[in-house]
Amino acid sequence: MNFFVENETDFEFPFDVEKTAAMVCKKVLENENCPFDNISVNVLITDNEGIRDYNRQFRDIDRETDVLSFPNLEFDLPGRYVIPEGSRSDYIDPETGDIVLGDIILSKDRILSQAEEYGHSVKREFAFLVAHSMLHLSGYDHMTEKEAEVMEERQRKALDELGITRDD
Repeated sequence: MNFFVENETDFEFPFDVEKTAAMVCKKVLENENCPFDNISVNVLITDNEGIRDYNRQFRDIDRETDVLSFPNLEFDLPGRYVIPEGSRSDYIDPETGDIVLGDIILSKDRILSQAEEYGHSVKREFAFLVAHSMLHLSGYDHMTEKEAEVMEERQRKALDELGITRDD
């Protein structure tokens, strides 16, 4: 798995963001039985102003949020990773041969404020948002109560298996 992290803020997280994000991404893909080894995911860490700009530009929503997910694959069912015949070039990075799963944009400001609000570590909040976004990149959504329950359980499972709990 190739994993690219860009932090466009000056903030130094109290943990290795690249290592943590990669670990969470791999665990989600493992739990979802992703059949591909050659996946790439891009992560951008920005601030509230930056994520608000991305939200406005790509979703026509003029407000900040904690995380944005931009899946590259289309899913007929969540967690069913299939590349349609005849359209491999739409999903494969020609330089690396990796399947581009998608992009994750995180707000550093929201990570910090939500960690404080929920009473857990910054690392736990960061990992939670990465797991949440990876599930979106894997075809999951939370538009209905049932979908939200499924996503919440999968997020919890991945973080519990990694030992990243609310007590951290």
